[in-house]
Amino acid sequence: MNHRHGTMPLAAALTASLMAALLAACGAPESETSAVNEPHPAVRAHALRLAAETLPEHYITSGVVSSDHRVAISSRLAGYIREIAAREGDRVKKGQMLVRVDPVNARQALNQALADFADARADLERYRKLLAEHAVSQQQFDKVRLRYKVAKSRVEQAKNQLAYAEIASPVTGIVVKKAMNTGDMAAPGAPILVVEDPTQLLVETDVSARAAAHLAVGDAVDVVIPALDTVRGGHIRQLVNAADPASHQFHVKIALDDTRGVHPGMFAEVRFRTGSRQALLIPAAAVVHRAGLTGVYVVDDQDVLHYRQIRLGERHGERVEVAAGLRAGERIAWGEGLATGMKLAGAATQDAPGNKAGGR
Repeated sequence: MNHRHGTMPLAAALTASLMAALLAACGAPESETSAVNEPHPAVRAHALRLAAETLPEHYITSGVVSSDHRVAISSRLAGYIREIAAREGDRVKKGQMLVRVDPVNARQALNQALADFADARADLERYRKLLAEHAVSQQQFDKVRLRYKVAKSRVEQAKNQLAYAEIASPVTGIVVKKAMNTGDMAAPGAPILVVEDPTQLLVETDVSARAAAHLAVGDAVDVVIPALDTVRGGHIRQLVNAADPASHQFHVKIALDDTRGVHPGMFAEVRFRTGSRQALLIPAAAVVHRAGLTGVYVVDDQDVLHYRQIRLGERHGERVEVAAGLRAGERIAWGEGLATGMKLAGAATQDAPGNKAGGR
């Protein structure tokens, strides 16, 4: 009996505590329920309904900018180089003297030709008098006259060779290579300087045999020049219809539509258009970078914003391609201070260029 009377107060106390907790729980949720049911904060932002667009498919290769007018400056004489009047990077004008070669051999050849010419001329005068006196035959005189003409021609040839001791630039351009120095022995045909005309620029690259089969002169090409952070249009100017025996690739030359800021030697990425594909493009301003992740704010059917991670593809001017994470028909929003849970208000949804239906 004593044991049972001792346990009754404890049970009563537990029951009272449980009832108090239940009553407190029933009375407290009023503020919490109102917070849960509180309307989403409204925000004004740009909105866009996505639609698939047709983009060109590309075959991409690397290339280099070069001049279509590239001239190797060489000597026609064999001799020591006395002076080189230009260095790499110098701008030169057409007719400007670039190289002087020691013309010792050419001067000796001229002196010998002048001596032979003087002797032939003297013989011609003497034989002319003898012919008038009928002391020699016409045939003998003709031989002497022929020798005179040959000697005279050799003098002109020697003078021309001596003139080659000074080499002038045949074009206006930039010196891009210096192969020899003062004091080196110049040989006929061996390049001393290389000059390029910067106004006639091309992009040169190589393509596989499979790609070459789908290309033709005049085809439009996109050229990316990383140094200028720009994409330039162009067209195929020349397609060499013979593959390199070592690489089995075909050489292609591309003329640029705009050469401003482009210089010989720049690296270029060439994108040949080989077909088309469907893709989603969004404004680059709509992309949100957060903690190393890339995403956008997607708008649901109740106009509420939700952050979603996406994977980006190629950049197209002010827009960027979405490789994964979004579908055509969905809506995205962008602006200042956006966050998940906000509600889009006060802005009409624009349609993407590929979308034919109207937006909300």
